[in-house]
Parts: sequence; C-alpha cells; structure tokens
Amino acid sequence: MTENKGLLGSGLGMVMRNKRYIVWFWLLDLLLTICGTSAFREAAHTVLDHSLYSEKLLHGFDLSVMVELFARPEFGPLVAVTAPAIYFAIIFFLAIALFLPGVFQGYASTYRLPREDFFRACGRNLWRFIRLMIVAGIVMGIFAGILFGINGAVVKKAGESTNELLPFRLQMTGLAVIFLAMTTLRIWFDLAEADIVLSDQRAVRKSIWTGLKHTLRHLGRLLASYVVATIVAAIMLAGGLWAWIKFVPSEGVFRAFIFAQFILFLLLIPRFWQRGVAVSYWQQKMMVPVVAAQPPTLQAIAPPPAPVASEPPPAPPAPPATPGP
Repeated sequence: MTENKGLLGSGLGMVMRNKRYIVWFWLLDLLLTICGTSAFREAAHTVLDHSLYSEKLLHGFDLSVMVELFARPEFGPLVAVTAPAIYFAIIFFLAIALFLPGVFQGYASTYRLPREDFFRACGRNLWRFIRLMIVAGIVMGIFAGILFGINGAVVKKAGESTNELLPFRLQMTGLAVIFLAMTTLRIWFDLAEADIVLSDQRAVRKSIWTGLKHTLRHLGRLLASYVVATIVAAIMLAGGLWAWIKFVPSEGVFRAFIFAQFILFLLLIPRFWQRGVAVSYWQQKMMVPVVAAQPPTLQAIAPPPAPVASEPPPAPPAPPATPGP
C-alpha cells in the first residue's frame, strides 16, 4: 500500500506542477470539437430555425424528433454531416501523438520545462509515437474483440439456464474482467511511451518489450494505481452529471455548455494522473542509473618520478709509493 501511495502521490504531484498541459489539451479538444460539429450545426440550423419542432428539443430531448430531423431532406446526407467529426477526431489523435512526448518530458523534469525543450521532445518522438499507437490499436482491438466475443458467448449460454439472474451476473463479471484486461494493456503501452521519450529509445519494439516485462512484473502495484485514478474519474463524472441535472434547466443552453466543458476538463485530470504514475514508475524501476565519471587522481595524472642516477662508487685508494734504492 505504501508503494501504491508513492506512485499515486508522485504522479499527482507531477500533474499539479504541470497544470498547463491539461489546459492546453482541453483547449485543443474544444477547438477541434467546434470545427468537427460545424457541419452538423449548419444542417440543424437550416431545419430547426424554420420549424416548430425545435421547441421539443429546446425544452427537453425528444428522440423521435431527432430521428425525424435526420430523415428530412433539408438536413442533407448523414455522411456529409458526420465526416468532419471523423476527420477532426483523427486530427486529435495525431495531436496527441505530437504533444504527448513533451508532456512526458515535462513530468520527468525537476524544473519547469522550457518551451524549446518541450517542442524538441515532441518533434523527436513523433514518428515513434505514431508507430507505437498503431501497434497499441492493433493489440487492443484484437484483445477487445476476443474478450467481448467470449463474454457474449458465455452470457448467451447462461441464458439457457433456469436461473434468471445468472446471465446478468456473468455479464457484469465479464465486463469487470474486460475492464481490468484493457487497463493492463493501457499500463503496458503507457510504460512503453514513457520509455521511448525518457530513454530516447529509437527502437520502438524494445520499449514495447520493456513495458510488457515491467507490467507483468509489478502488475498489482500498477493496476491498483490505475484503478484508483479510474474510480476518481467515475466519481467526477457522476458528480458532474448530478450537478447538471440539478442546476441546469433544459432551456439553459449556455449553462449546459459550461457544465459540459467543466466535466470534460475534470475528466482529463485522472488520465494525466495515470501518465504521471507511468513516469513515476519509470523513474523508480526503469531508469538506467548514470554512473558519474570519477576524475583521475593526482597519482594517475602526475608523471612518474624520474629515476635518480646512482653515484659511481668511490675509487679505491692508491697504494703507497715504495722508496727507491
């Protein structure tokens, strides 16, 4: 439990120190949403501005009126209305691949990351993140298809039993298992993203393999941290919807817009919190320690002493001279 608090606390601290990232992504999401829904707004205006049906949508939501709105010829083909939303959704995912490396770099820094370093990290890791997102989409799509298929088959088989509650219980249990499995996959690829940026890893496959090893090695600790952040997101969503129903009247369009954007802003916090948890784990378990080079000692850099020349041995004394005859 202490380790989980350490990951959650350090990850939340990274988010609080870099709140501007959440604001930037919220503004980007708002801008792309406005552009993506422009075609729908124009098509709806051409019909609702000259129809009494707009009263049924202004003072409440009537599904039959909405379906009839889509069917009217003045509204235009549905493909033309939804195509801009799809295009701008793709642009949003590309923007995530572009700017998310800078977020990881900022979370790992002990100081406010300069703008130049932020965009340098974004540009250096763009193609790496696109490759990683493609792999993540394929893996998650395969796992989701298999798990939902198994869950549907089990529920269908349980429907043949005499226990009326068994299918519902099995379906809820299956959805819980799917949630934990998909959260595990998110942990895997979040660690891979952190390793790509913070280790400056060009080989994406190495970061994917490293993220998988660490996910399996500390799954309980990481999964508990991610589940706590998800529960916080669910509480925020439930509280925001309750406040919307309680304080926003059906005709309060501007107030509804403010509440909706506030809820979306709050929901960004747990997701960035999870990325902070991934960066904190990388710093604790995945970062390769850098060994500082020791300066050479004076003995190593000092030249060896020159050999002292030995003095020649003293000459033996001359023999005394003998006197002559």
